[in-house]
Amino acid sequence: MARRRTPTVDRRPYLNHRSRVEPIAAADGSAVRKLLHPSQHAIERMSITEVEIRPEQATRLQRHPAAEKVYHILGGAGLMQLGEELLAVVPGDIIRIAPGQPHRVETRSDMPLQFLCICQPACDDEDTEYLDTNEPSQKRDGTR
Repeated sequence: MARRRTPTVDRRPYLNHRSRVEPIAAADGSAVRKLLHPSQHAIERMSITEVEIRPEQATRLQRHPAAEKVYHILGGAGLMQLGEELLAVVPGDIIRIAPGQPHRVETRSDMPLQFLCICQPACDDEDTEYLDTNEPSQKRDGTR
């Protein structure tokens, strides 16, 4: 029987679990968990954030000049604006957002829209430009 090698590297700084990360309210009104981010974890060039948008809510129209992003839809259903295009998104969809490409997403189901946001370089508030005048957490009809 082969013996299992004991790793020589302390892996604890490289591991994280969702239960260790408290959700915070993002500037666009969504709830986010920074699962891996250089400001808090042993990762250098990218970030992975779990995002949840409540029913009848939407993120603000935004773009990120430096960051390339990937959304992986985990739950719920939504409508995503990607540049001039509108896309229906459902669990299992993976969407690439090019640097500088305007985007927003809104929930179109009775349950929250949940997705992973993978960003390279890591998401940074200074790399976020809001392109609309809507306040965060507005419903589609413009009411709170």
